[in-house]
Amino acid sequence: METTRQAKIARLLQKELSEIFRQQTAKTHGTIVSVSAVRVSPDLSVAKAYLSVFPSQKAQEVMESIKLSAKTIRYELAQKVRFQLRKTPELQFYLDDTLDYLENIDHLLEQK
Repeated sequence: METTRQAKIARLLQKELSEIFRQQTAKTHGTIVSVSAVRVSPDLSVAKAYLSVFPSQKAQEVMESIKLSAKTIRYELAQKVRFQLRKTPELQFYLDDTLDYLENIDHLLEQK
């Protein structure tokens, strides 16, 4: 069960990560990365960020790029939240494919 503190930190991280990805993807026209959820561990040392990528065909390529630049992203995040958090959690990125799943279900329902 998530504590109130975990939820507040998760919301803060989601907001700031969304802004970081918005700035980065503004340079790459046609690709959108959104942070759909952030889960923070009970000791606040690890944050799991679930990302949605549009178009979904570029998802693997974008996720590889994000994972390679995870330290830079963490540094940028630390600069933004340095007055709210003493330590910035370690970031782990996961692909959130729920939109693809929903699209697949809609497609299957239309076939019947």
